[in-house]
Amino acid sequence: MSALFLYQIKFTWRNMKNNDYIINDQIRDPEVRVISNDGEMLGVMPTGDALNKADDLGLDLIMISPNANPPVCRIEDFGKFRYEQLRKEKENKKKQKTTELKEIRFSPNIDTNDFNTKKNAARKFLTKGEKVKVTIRFRGREMAHGIPTAKKLLDDFANDLSDVASIEKEAKVEGRSIAMVLAEKK
Repeated sequence: MSALFLYQIKFTWRNMKNNDYIINDQIRDPEVRVISNDGEMLGVMPTGDALNKADDLGLDLIMISPNANPPVCRIEDFGKFRYEQLRKEKENKKKQKTTELKEIRFSPNIDTNDFNTKKNAARKFLTKGEKVKVTIRFRGREMAHGIPTAKKLLDDFANDLSDVASIEKEAKVEGRSIAMVLAEKK
């Protein structure tokens, strides 16, 4: 094989995206496992024979699984195949549920009404199915005496929301703050 040919093969493999497929004359394997457009297994055959069979039917030979041994190819119209793949990807994206992490911050010397306001905001987020990270920030010398108070505040926060939330991650000191993660109760 010439060096230019090998370079072209490496170049195409490197520049392929996840959505790209190897089709027809781009298939360089000597043997492939072939599936017909009906889904019927035609067996392992030389690539040339598979290409001829696809050409006789007026369809394309599409490599579906290049890592299998031998690689798996399908005889099908490439445009139709690509359309079906895009439609499946779109359906899978619709079915995915993304949970967002909302953060609520306050200081260790928060007033009762402010505490209740933050608690109601957290309740709203939790009922929507989102996770809530409750963070208490320390400033100046609050760190020296405020950690037990902050842990008590976080415990009160979790207890008040225990009807809709469960603690996913216990209170933990992270630098100049202490944080806890709450998730919707199942």
